[in-house]
Amino acid sequence: MIHVEHLTKDYRRVKRREGLFGNLRTLFSAEYEPLRAVNDLSFDIAEGELVGYIGPNGAGKSTSIKMLCGILVPSSGRIEVNGLVPHKNRMANALQIGAVFGQKTQLWWDVPVIESLRLFRDIYKVPEPVYRQNLEMFNDLLGLHEFRDAPVRQLSLGQRMRADMAAALIHNPHLLFLDEPMIGVDVVVKERLRTFIQQVNRERKVTVILTTHDMVDIEKVCSRIMIIDHGQIVYDGDLERIRERYGTTRTLVIEFEESVPDFDAPHARLVKSEGRRKWFAFNRLETSPSALIAHISARYPVADLAVEEPDIEEIVRTVYRGGGPQEAAR
Repeated sequence: MIHVEHLTKDYRRVKRREGLFGNLRTLFSAEYEPLRAVNDLSFDIAEGELVGYIGPNGAGKSTSIKMLCGILVPSSGRIEVNGLVPHKNRMANALQIGAVFGQKTQLWWDVPVIESLRLFRDIYKVPEPVYRQNLEMFNDLLGLHEFRDAPVRQLSLGQRMRADMAAALIHNPHLLFLDEPMIGVDVVVKERLRTFIQQVNRERKVTVILTTHDMVDIEKVCSRIMIIDHGQIVYDGDLERIRERYGTTRTLVIEFEESVPDFDAPHARLVKSEGRRKWFAFNRLETSPSALIAHISARYPVADLAVEEPDIEEIVRTVYRGGGPQEAAR
């Protein structure tokens, strides 16, 4: 579906001079410095994949997505989206993609939602049977019938996001770009949108690229995660592999039958103590939960215990910082 090979994008940025006279000189004789937003980016995404595309602000996510959409022309490298070069075949590429941007709407502000959808039907030349079938799906999965006759300006944020999702999929695109589609919506709507994305991906084989800062969305929706930083892919794989590679720290939570003094165990340190419960952090490469439990239970009577997995957000922050498994363990 998507093939990206040695992709780069360079900009020119005005070099600012300090002070009043510096600003005047910049105004009349600007000097420029190069800025590389995307740096030798290469990856492949197969048809029907559901990919989380994440990274810190300024990492190159938006720039690379705009090149995939055909909005920006690459400085060098090669892009193919379903056999098309996006910036050379902009109209044809636009017909095969859909997009939802959390901060912007593609719907007409003062007209009812259904009128916007009819207009998109005409723009994309969607056959009437396909249009009606899609409306039925949107009614069932997104509850579109609840607000389809209301002007967009009267919709809540959750309703607008559901309407935008319908607009992006009205023409049955092969590829769907989702940029923060669940930002600011309540937990009920968020779960509804997650279910909808998964069902469209599963039943219609729509390839989905999801950009978000909410790692819960990534965990619940995506089968693959790509992390970009400084214009380069720093991780590409599934969530379990990133946990195994970077998330070496586990936490053993023990509730004792009676109050016991604070203590550290071999290859484990006490990180929290609350009443009869204590939390011990340990590196899975240095010791196992069973060995740790055996050592502690031999000293004190244990009432209950649990092993907590590492937090995915902290693991991703470790990848952003460029740390490897040893840093993640710390």
